[in-house]
Amino acid sequence: MSTVQQDFDRIALVSEDGGAHNDHYHSFLLRHLPSNCHNALEVGCGTGGLARRLAERFKHVLALDLSPEMIRLARERSSQFSNIEFQLADVLELPLPAESFDCIASIATLHHLPLREVLWKMKSALKPGGVLLILDLFEQAGLFDSFSNLLAIPVSVSLRLIHHGRLLPRREVRDAWAAHEVHDLYPTMREVHALCDEILPGAKIRKHLLWRYSIVWEKPALEP
Repeated sequence: MSTVQQDFDRIALVSEDGGAHNDHYHSFLLRHLPSNCHNALEVGCGTGGLARRLAERFKHVLALDLSPEMIRLARERSSQFSNIEFQLADVLELPLPAESFDCIASIATLHHLPLREVLWKMKSALKPGGVLLILDLFEQAGLFDSFSNLLAIPVSVSLRLIHHGRLLPRREVRDAWAAHEVHDLYPTMREVHALCDEILPGAKIRKHLLWRYSIVWEKPALEP
């Protein structure tokens, strides 16, 4: 995890504000928020883009990240939100009270963690009736994924042009991400489905165009 922290400290120092590929799916995730909007947790908050969106709906948002530089930028960019608590923490090491969050969200973070362990921990911390929202990357396989990859490339370039005014990231940004990607390992969709069958039965799993998948799961309410 120290390697991941160092990678994202470097990325935070050189990257443009926001990640267009992840930000593109914020609205999709937010459509699935629960009716009770008291406490939310974000695992891997980066510079705080989703945390700020959650803070518009929730009374309190706890946003965690392993990178000190990401947390620093998130606090700087979120000064107008008094209901966000940014915390430098490893979610696997941080005690999370059982059944304490109405929503737990995570974007492009869980592939850095032991997926089974973190899913069980997030499930335990979610209140009955609460919603788990995950967007992450998967290992592509087969002809369908190859075809989707071809479709995703022009969309990816268009998003970068719209949000950052350039077709390619700056050299230092490309170098920082390339160094990090050496350490990345992604689950296959078969592995994602198997873990959800085991831990999150009934979860809605969906592939998305920009090399990502989502999990939306509502924890069953307590019996009356």
